[in-house]
Amino acid sequence: MKNCFCWVCLLFFITVGSTAQQKDAVLMTIGDTPISSAEFKRVFKKNLDLVQDESQKTVEGYLDLFVDYKLKVIEARAQGLDTEKAYLQEFSRYQDQLSRSYIYEDKITEDLAKEAYERSLEEVDANHILIQVNYNDLPQDTLAAYQKIVSIREKAVAGEDFETLAKTYSEEPGAKERAGALGYFSVFQMVYPFEDAAYATPVGEISEIIRTSFGYHILKVNDRRARPPQIVVSHIMISDNSGTRTFDPKERINELNTLLQQGEDFEALAKQYSEDRASAKNGGRLRPFSRGDLRAEAFEEAAYALENPGDLTGPVRSRVGWHIIRLEERLDRVPFETQKEDLEKRVSQGDRAKRVTATITNNIKDKYGFAKGEQYIPFFTELVNDSLQKRKWTFEGIDASEDALLFTIGKKQYRYSDFARFIEDKQRSLRLPREKGAALVTLYDTFEHDMVMDYYKNQLELENDQYAAVINEYRDGLLIFDVMNQNVWNKAKTDSIGLERYFEQHRNAYQWKKRVKARIVSATNQAKAEEAAAWLKDTLNAEALKEKLNTEETVSALVSEGTFELGHQALPSDFKPQLGISKIYNENGSFIVVAVSEILAPGPKQLEEVKGRVLSDYQQELERAWMESLRKKYPVKMNQKVLKKVKKELQS
Repeated sequence: MKNCFCWVCLLFFITVGSTAQQKDAVLMTIGDTPISSAEFKRVFKKNLDLVQDESQKTVEGYLDLFVDYKLKVIEARAQGLDTEKAYLQEFSRYQDQLSRSYIYEDKITEDLAKEAYERSLEEVDANHILIQVNYNDLPQDTLAAYQKIVSIREKAVAGEDFETLAKTYSEEPGAKERAGALGYFSVFQMVYPFEDAAYATPVGEISEIIRTSFGYHILKVNDRRARPPQIVVSHIMISDNSGTRTFDPKERINELNTLLQQGEDFEALAKQYSEDRASAKNGGRLRPFSRGDLRAEAFEEAAYALENPGDLTGPVRSRVGWHIIRLEERLDRVPFETQKEDLEKRVSQGDRAKRVTATITNNIKDKYGFAKGEQYIPFFTELVNDSLQKRKWTFEGIDASEDALLFTIGKKQYRYSDFARFIEDKQRSLRLPREKGAALVTLYDTFEHDMVMDYYKNQLELENDQYAAVINEYRDGLLIFDVMNQNVWNKAKTDSIGLERYFEQHRNAYQWKKRVKARIVSATNQAKAEEAAAWLKDTLNAEALKEKLNTEETVSALVSEGTFELGHQALPSDFKPQLGISKIYNENGSFIVVAVSEILAPGPKQLEEVKGRVLSDYQQELERAWMESLRKKYPVKMNQKVLKKVKKELQS
C-alpha cells in the first residue's frame, strides 16, 4: 500500500487535469505533446488557493509547477508505467469507486441515510446464536446449517431459555461463556443484515433467521434504549509505548492525578505532559463523540460515567495507554440535515451498498437496453471440467458455430467465448463454491455485473465532462506517484552510498544546538522548588529525588533526567544554560529548577540521528536533477501569443 508521505506529496498535483480539448488553442508543446490553453486555465483556477508561494500565484509563476507536472506524466508514459499491472488494478479500483458516485440513486441513498439516522438514536441489547456456514460451502452443507438454525429457532419461539440454547448450540467463539450476549450496539456497529433484524425485532422476541457471511443467526432483543447524545471531554494521556523513557507510565499518570486532586490546572498539565500531542496543544480537548465512535470501551464508559462538566475520572487504562478524563459538556442531539452528507457516504459502503447497486444495475440495463441471449449452463457444464475446482481450468477455444450470444448491453455484445476467457482469468481470484454448477452461477453473475458496469463507465466518460476530467486527473495522479517513486523516492531509500555522500557534503545543515545534561524538577509551588534545588546539590538521581520531594499521598514535583537541546519542551522557555543549579523559573503555573551537570556545545549530528531529514533533503536533490534532465529530454515550446491572451484572461 502506498505510504502517506507519498500521497501528501500528491495532494496538490492530483487536482491537475490532463484532458485537452483538441479544438482549443495550443498554449505549449512539451516534447511532442500539445497542451491546450483551456486545460491550463482550468487547472490554474482550480488550484490557485492551494499554492503556498505567492510568487507562483501569477500565470508566469504557476507555469513552472504546471510544466513540471506535465513532464512527469509524459515521462511516466514513456517508461511504460501506464501499462503496469499494479497501476491498471489501482486505476480500475478508483474508476469503480468514482463511477459509483455518479450512478447512485439519490432517493435510495437518502432513504438509507434517514434509516441510519433514526437507528442512531437508539441502542439495542441482544443475544444471538450463530450456526457457521460459508457462502462457498456445498449446497448440502448450507442446507444442513439452515435446518439446524430452524430447529433452534423453533425451540426459542416455543419458550426455551435463549441463553441456554446459545450455550448449547451456538458456534460463535466464546458462546459457552457469554451465552451469545452482544451488549448494547447501534447503527454501523454490526453487519447490515444483522443490524436490520435487530431493529426490526420487538423487545423480548426472537428474530427471523438472518444470513450473513458468518452463517445463519437468530437473535433475541433484550432491551432498547435511547442512545445518549455526544459529549465533549478533555484528557491527559501517558502512552504505554513511547520509546525509551525515564519514568513508569502508570506512576506518571498517578502523579498527575494527585496534582489534579491538589488543585493544579488541568489544561496546563495537559499541555506540558500529555502524550496525545494533537489534543495537548488544546489543553487535552477532544472532538465530540458518542458511545461506540472511539472503539475504546473503557475510555467511553469512563467518560459517560461523568455527570457534570468539570468532573474528573481517576486514571483509566485503554489500549493506547493511561488517561485522566474531564467532562466538558453534553451536546444536544444533532439533526439529520447536519449529518446527511456523512451518513450518505457511510451507507454507500458495505452491505447497504448492495441494495443501491442492485437498483443501479437494473437502471443501467433499462437506460441502455439489455437483452439475454442463449442459456449458458448446459453448454458450460460440458465445456468446463472439474479442474475448475482446483482453479486450473484452461480455455482452449470455442468453435465459431457454437460461440452463441450470451447477452447484449447497449451496442456491446458478449458471447460464450468472452465468458470463457473471464472464467479462466478470474477463477483464482474469486471466492467460488466447491460444486461446479454453483461456481459457474457465481462466475456468470459476476461476469454480467462487471460487463454491465464496464459499459456504463465507458459511456460515462463519453457523456459526462465532469467525470471525464476527474478520471483523467486520477490517471495522471497515479502515474505521478509511480514515476516519482521509481525515479526519486525509492531510489533515495535504496541508495545508501549516495545518501551518505549527500550527508557528508551537507554536514553543516545538520547541527545540534547547544544541549545540557540535566535533571529537571517541576514543582507545584515556590517552596517545593526551593527544597528541590537544595536536594539537587546532592546530585541525587531522578528516582531518589522523587522520593525526597513526594509522598504516597501527595505529588509535589515531577522529575525528568537526560540530555536536552535548548528549546526542549521540558526546559523553561527562557532557560539560560550554566553549570550547577539554575534559578527557579515560573512557567505556566509550575516552578521549575534545572541542575546542569554538563553543557554540550553545538556540533554535528550523526547520520543515524537525522536520517529521516537527510533522506527527505536527498530526495529533493534527486528530484531537482531529474527534472533538469526531463526539461532537456522534452523541450518546452511556449506559444507566446496564446500565453499573452491567457494572462489577460486570468489576471484581469
